[in-house]
Amino acid sequence: MKKFSIKKEHIREIFKSFNNLNVLIIGDVMIDSYLWGKVNRISPEAPVPIVTVKNKERRLGGAANVALNIQALGANPILCSVIGVDIEGQAFMELLKTQKLSQKGILKSRDRITTVKTRIIGNNSQLLRVDEEEETDIIYTETQQLLTLISYIINHDKIDVIIFEDYNKGLINTKLISKVVELSKSKNIPTCVDPKKKNFNSYKGVSLFKPNIKELREGIKLDNYVENINEIQRAVSSYRVKQKIETVLVTLAEKGVITNSRKVKEHLPAHIRSIADVSGAGDTVISVASLCRALECSDILTAAISNLSGGLVCEQIGVVPVNKEQLLEEALKLEFVK
Repeated sequence: MKKFSIKKEHIREIFKSFNNLNVLIIGDVMIDSYLWGKVNRISPEAPVPIVTVKNKERRLGGAANVALNIQALGANPILCSVIGVDIEGQAFMELLKTQKLSQKGILKSRDRITTVKTRIIGNNSQLLRVDEEEETDIIYTETQQLLTLISYIINHDKIDVIIFEDYNKGLINTKLISKVVELSKSKNIPTCVDPKKKNFNSYKGVSLFKPNIKELREGIKLDNYVENINEIQRAVSSYRVKQKIETVLVTLAEKGVITNSRKVKEHLPAHIRSIADVSGAGDTVISVASLCRALECSDILTAAISNLSGGLVCEQIGVVPVNKEQLLEEALKLEFVK
């Protein structure tokens, strides 16, 4: 890594400044449902384990988990999405209320169901996931309604950063992306993206673009045999310039992260962890990276703190938001923090 150092006091100030930020999150929301239980035998009906359920739980998921992470970091999240007019949609609104999250950006559609991902966990290991979802794009009138709502929020609230949290469930489309990016530029608001394959190449001109390595390979048709960090950096540089993106942050799972901008191209290795579950790590990384971007932190510092945060939530079973105090404690131990 190029010579880079930062004082501990500055790190503390950054974490304190998170509390002053308003974050607009646009993306697919869902309920993460859990059935927790014990496995003591195999079913006589099929070669599958029998889970004796001991506990049931429902959590906010998808873009709503990003909102939970933003809230856990001390900032104020405003979630913009579409849910169904169904029992699950009602449950989703109740969960928002319980978590003291704003409901003003949520539209209800009679043409869609609310996405629910049910995870069945036996003996602390995930055995099965069942998805109830609608993946087709929202209709034209719903896109228009959403754009009107987003425009109103941007014009009436002090928005410090916008996050696109794309789960390929039909909320985000090319028109929505281009209009929001155009509006954000006119207001000088940075835009950060956690992409999926479908809209991967539609995020032109955004501030920060955060794919994982699998999404990057699919999005830019990068050969699966390309493992060399320098080769990946070259491919990312080319893509970044073509898309007019300011910074690309790629998560590499156990290999850490790479950050790539006009001035900085660095690889930060992962920290040794006891990995329990990788679910939701990407949500945490984009949350931390976006807050750092709103505060105009350096690319290296943004990548380093984001890298730490993704590892921390992987130590927990299920989708959970990051612990701010724990993240600050680890950030203060980074090698370049003096």
